Amino acid sequence: GSTASNGSAGNDKASGSGSGSASGSSTGAGKDSDSGVPGECSASDVRITAANAPRPINHLLLTATNTGSKTCALPQYPATRFGEAQAVPPVAKSSKPQSLTTLAPGESGYAGVRLSSGDGSGENGYDANTLTIPFEDGSIATVKLPSGGVYVDTALMVTYWQTDASNALEY
Repeated sequence: GSTASNGSAGNDKASGSGSGSASGSSTGAGKDSDSGVPGECSASDVRITAANAPRPINHLLLTATNTGSKTCALPQYPATRFGEAQAVPPVAKSSKPQSLTTLAPGESGYAGVRLSSGDGSGENGYDANTLTIPFEDGSIATVKLPSGGVYVDTALMVTYWQTDASNALEY
């Protein structure tokens, strides 16, 4: 007969270190899904309006109303672009709700936007007459700003989408 060896004797102990990063994207349930999980809202599903908030000063209240026929989930926050701005403003981390804001048909979600510093400490201010908000699927909502446009500076910040307008203006 013959003898077979199953490999060499080795050390069962292993050690090492490493680091890595992961990236990727996820897609929500599609519009025609019956999974019970709402799909992501698209610009065609919602109407977004912008109004000057009575308080605090220098704030806009964004209202997104589901005009579609199915419940959908808003993105975490509005990635607002005022005028020709390339950068998306930072989001107020403390405004993050427990879960994504989902809107049944006819329901609204709210986000606050601090346009500029109230004390004049903001820099590089400019007047903006246009506001666009991209959605996860690549669609873009164009939002009508209050008459005369808005003044924006480096204090610009947005909140996460909220189910209550007062929560959107606490920041």
